[in-house]
Amino acid sequence: MATLPTKLTLHIVTPDRSQTVDVDEVSLPGSEGDFGVLPGHTPFFTSLRTGPMSYRQGTARTAMVVSIGFAEVLPDRVSVIAQVADTVDGLDEERARAGMTRAEEMMADVPHDIDFERARVALLRTLQQMQAETRRGGGL
Repeated sequence: MATLPTKLTLHIVTPDRSQTVDVDEVSLPGSEGDFGVLPGHTPFFTSLRTGPMSYRQGTARTAMVVSIGFAEVLPDRVSVIAQVADTVDGLDEERARAGMTRAEEMMADVPHDIDFERARVALLRTLQQMQAETRRGGGL
C-alpha cells in the first residue's frame, strides 16, 4: 500500500520568475471556483481566474494574487503557471497607482504601436495590487 505524501511541492512560474517551495496546503482561484489542495489530493488540471492565492507552511500563511494561468494538481505537488503571481506583502500602493496610470496611458494610444497584451497584464497586475491592498485594510 502506497503512503500518502505529507507535504506538497509548490512550483510557481511567471514570465518574471520561478519559485519552488515545500508547503502543507495551497488555495487557488480556479475558473470554476476557489479550491484548496492538501497532500494526497486527486490529480486534476484547471485554468485560473484572477483572484487571491495562498499557501501554508506550518502555521505561516503567504497571501498572493494570481491571474491568467493554469494549475496542475498532483498528489505530491502543485504547479502554477501564470502571467501574474505576486505576494501581497510585496505590494506597494504608490507603485500600484503609478502602474495603473501607465497602463491606462498605454491603452489610450490605440492608433499607435502598442503591445496590448503587455498593457493588459500590467493593468491586471495593478488591479490585483489595489484589490489586495484594500483587503489588507489599507484603503486605496
